[in-house]
Amino acid sequence: MIRRPAVAGQFYPGDPHVLREEIGALIKTLDKEKAVGVVSPHAGYVYSGSVAGEVFSSVEIPKDVVVLSVNHRLLGRDAAIMVRGAWDMPNGKVPINEDLAGRILELSGLITDDPGAHSREHSLEVQLPFLQYLRPDFQLVPITFQQLSYDQCAEAGESIARAVKAHEGDVLIVASNDMTHFEPADVAEGKDRLAIDRILNLDPAGLLKTVREHRISMCGVIPTTVMLLACKALGASRARLVRYTNSGAVTGNYSDVVAYAGLIIQ
Repeated sequence: MIRRPAVAGQFYPGDPHVLREEIGALIKTLDKEKAVGVVSPHAGYVYSGSVAGEVFSSVEIPKDVVVLSVNHRLLGRDAAIMVRGAWDMPNGKVPINEDLAGRILELSGLITDDPGAHSREHSLEVQLPFLQYLRPDFQLVPITFQQLSYDQCAEAGESIARAVKAHEGDVLIVASNDMTHFEPADVAEGKDRLAIDRILNLDPAGLLKTVREHRISMCGVIPTTVMLLACKALGASRARLVRYTNSGAVTGNYSDVVAYAGLIIQ
């Protein structure tokens, strides 16, 4: 199955040459670190592309990348993987690693093969041009989540970790996430720091609890929780914040922002 672009020309340029130029301007020349996982934002590139570019510029991109996204449109199953085929992007097709995806599906009682859940979702798609630019031959395992309990997050994270452990070669796990939505910048930052502190402490249970108790509109809390659980099971021991910003830095309007954070898990 071929998954066609849903937001090319909206969240990022649809013209391949313009897209490469834009990604090239967002990528930085930085020392590359080996990472188990990252958190990367998924808004339009004009707003969050600089954060995503800095995150991906900072890490080694292995051939195999698992991208965990939030299912904004609530299509399909609560935890949906695409096991076969490719994602058709402006700069070429990204093949799915069918062996790794199939192993995750086999190990999990929660994650279901449901390509339709991915058909209109932007939060996974916008990560791919960065990965293609830095590692043109990379292979994808796409998984998208709706709301889950912590126990369900733990099941998904453990299944992904077990599959990665059995896989030959390095794997990067990307959690697609935006922080607080549509609040004043100072309020957003105060709330987001609570969530970021839980990520920096590698505390997935605390992250989910904090976001829910403080009503933080962090849309990718489930992918981030699952990513942290998987990374800890794979031996991750530390995290660092790459950058935090908000849409006001672009629009000049700090009274009603969406905020973005990039983090690396090692």
